[in-house]
Amino acid sequence: MEGVDILLHERSKTQFDVDAMKIVWAGSRHAFEVSDRMARLVASDPAFQKDNRTRQGRKELFKNTLRKATYAWKRIVELRLTEEEAGRLRFFVDEPAFTDLHWGMFIPAIKGQGTEEQQQKWLPLAYKMQIIGCYAQTELGHGSNVQGLETTATFDPDKDEFIIHSPTLTSSKWWPGGLGKVATHAIVYARLITNGEEHGVHGFIVQLRSLDDHMPLPGITIGDIGMKFGNGAYNTMDNGVLTFDHFRIPRNQMLMRVLQVTREGKCVQSSVPRQLIYGTMVFVRQTIVADASSALSRAVCIATRYSAVRRQFGSQDGVETQVIDYKTQQNRLFPLLASAYAFRFVGEWLKWLYTDVTQRLQANDFSTLPEAHACTAGLKSVTTTATADAIEECRKLCGGHGYLCASGLPELFAVYVPACTYEGDNVVLLLQVARFLVKTASQLGSGKKPTGTTAYLGRVQDLMQCRCEVQTAEDWLKPSVMLEAFEARSARMCVDRAQNLNKFANPEDGFAELSADLVEVAVAHCQLIVVSKFIEKLQQDIPGNGVKQQLQSLCYIYALNLLHKHLGDFLSTGCITPKQASLANDQLRSLYSQIRPNAIALVDAFNYTDHYLGSVLGRYDGNVYPKLYEEAWKDPLNDSVVPDGYNEYIRPMLKQQLRNARL
Repeated sequence: MEGVDILLHERSKTQFDVDAMKIVWAGSRHAFEVSDRMARLVASDPAFQKDNRTRQGRKELFKNTLRKATYAWKRIVELRLTEEEAGRLRFFVDEPAFTDLHWGMFIPAIKGQGTEEQQQKWLPLAYKMQIIGCYAQTELGHGSNVQGLETTATFDPDKDEFIIHSPTLTSSKWWPGGLGKVATHAIVYARLITNGEEHGVHGFIVQLRSLDDHMPLPGITIGDIGMKFGNGAYNTMDNGVLTFDHFRIPRNQMLMRVLQVTREGKCVQSSVPRQLIYGTMVFVRQTIVADASSALSRAVCIATRYSAVRRQFGSQDGVETQVIDYKTQQNRLFPLLASAYAFRFVGEWLKWLYTDVTQRLQANDFSTLPEAHACTAGLKSVTTTATADAIEECRKLCGGHGYLCASGLPELFAVYVPACTYEGDNVVLLLQVARFLVKTASQLGSGKKPTGTTAYLGRVQDLMQCRCEVQTAEDWLKPSVMLEAFEARSARMCVDRAQNLNKFANPEDGFAELSADLVEVAVAHCQLIVVSKFIEKLQQDIPGNGVKQQLQSLCYIYALNLLHKHLGDFLSTGCITPKQASLANDQLRSLYSQIRPNAIALVDAFNYTDHYLGSVLGRYDGNVYPKLYEEAWKDPLNDSVVPDGYNEYIRPMLKQQLRNARL
C-alpha cells in the first residue's frame, strides 16, 4: 500500500483551481511561498520529528522542546531568515515553547509600552535571544480582572528603585508561559505606588534569573505550576509560578512610554496617549483569531480526509459507502469546513483593522477605538469557542479512531482549548461587547452615528420593521437577503436587551441580572461581523477557475448553518418566518451536495504537510489503515510481549494464588 494515493479518485472530481485557492487561503502569493517553503523545511528535517510526543514523560518532553526551540533558532540564524520567515518556521515546528511568549508577548510589550531609550536598550538583547522574556500578568487570584492584581511596585526615592513584592499567596504570578524554567526576564504587571499613593497597574522589566548560572535572583521564588490537560499538548510549555520578596529594580525599568515616574517619585503623563497601548491588545487578539482558523482548518482537514477514506454500511457489490457521503456526516462536517474559511477571512480583515487603528492612534484619533476594542474582544471569544468545539466534533466525526493520539485530534484539542480562557475569558469578553452594544443603542437618539461594525444600528428603525423577502430556497443565495436577516436579528436583540435594562432602577443591577441574555446579543453581533466580512471577501476580484464559486458555497453554508443553529433568535425576533427557515434548510442540503465533490480539494488548499498535521487519519495519501497498524506497535507497552507486572499480579490472579501477589 506504500505510495498508493487512496484519495486520488476524490481529487479527480475537483471543480476548481486548487493552486489558486491556496493563494487565497494564504492571503497572497508571497505569503503562500513563505509558508510553503518553511513548512517543507521543517517537514524534511528529522530534528523536528514529533510523532512520539504523546508518549513522552514530562521531563523528557520538556527537554526535547528546549532542543527543538534552540535548533530552530540555530536554523533561523544560519539561514538568515526574515522575521516573517522565522515566525512561519516556528509555526510549523508546531510545539508550544518559551519562544512563543518571547516573540509574541515580551517583545511587543516593550515595543508598545517602552520609551525609545528602553527599546534601544532591551530590544537588541531580545532580538538576539541574549535574554529570554515572558509576560507575567496573571496571578493565582486574578486573571480577567487586571485591575484586581495584587503584586505591588513601590517606589523608594532614597535608592531610586522600585520594590516589587508579592504581599499575599494569591498575588503569586501564575500561568505565564516560559516563566517556570526558562525566562531570564519578564514584563511584570504590578500596582504602582509612589509617595503612599496608588496609580493603577503598570508594567516593569524585571530580571528573574542569573545570566551566568540561570539561578533565580535573591528575593525571587520561581517554578513550574505542573502538568496540564492532555498528552504532549501544552505540557511542552513551562507555565510558571513567581513570587517576589521585596525585590528591587532600577526606576528606569518601569515601562514609561505613557506614564513616567520622576527621580522624586512624581507621576507624569507623557505626550504619548494612553490609548496607544490598546493597539497591542488589538494585535494580540487579531493573532488569536488567525490561530483559530489554523487550528480549525487542521482538524477539518483530518476529519474530511478520513471521512472520505472510511467506509461503513450500504454495501452494494461488496463496496461500502464512504462516510462522507452520508448527509448526517456532511451536516456536521461541512459547516466546520466553511467556518475555517470564514475565520480566515475575518482574521485578514482584523489585520487591516489593526493597521487602521494604529495609524489613527498615532494621529491622536481615538474615535474608532471603542468599536475596535469591542470587535476584537468579541471575535476572539466567538472564534476560539467555535474552534474548540469544532476540534472535538472533528474527533467524533472520525469515530473511535479519532480518540487515538495517532489521530492528532486529542492533542490538538488539548493544546488549543486554553485559548478560550487566555487573553480574556470568553464570556467576560462577550459581556464587554454587550456593554458596548447597549451603550451604542442608548446613544442612537442623541444623533451620534454608530461606526464600523456597528454601523447597521444606525438603520435600527428600518431593521425593526423589515420583513425577509425569501420565497424560494434559492433566494437565500442573495447576499443582501442574508445580510439583512443577520443585521435584523442582531439589531432587534440589541434593542430588546436595552429596553429590558431600562426597567431596572440601577443599570448595573440590570446588567448583572440579564448578563446571560446580553451574552446572546454579543454573539449575534459577532456572527454578523463574520458573515459580513465573508460576503465582502466575495465582492473582491478572486482569480482562479471556480474558486469564487466554491467560496460562495462555503459562505452560504456558514451563514445558513448559523441561522439553523440559532433559529430561535431569528424566529422570536420576527426576522424570518418558519416557512423561510424551512427553505433555508432546503438550500443548505443543496449546498452540501455542491461542496461534496470538492471537499478533499478544499482541505488540500490549506497546503498542510503530513508533518504539520501530525495525524495518521489525515494523511495526504489516505493510506490510513496500514499506518495506524504500524503506529500501534510503537507504543512502549508493546516493547515486551508479556507485560511488566505479569508475575506480580496477573499470574497470581489466574493461578488463584493472590497471597503470593506483591500487593
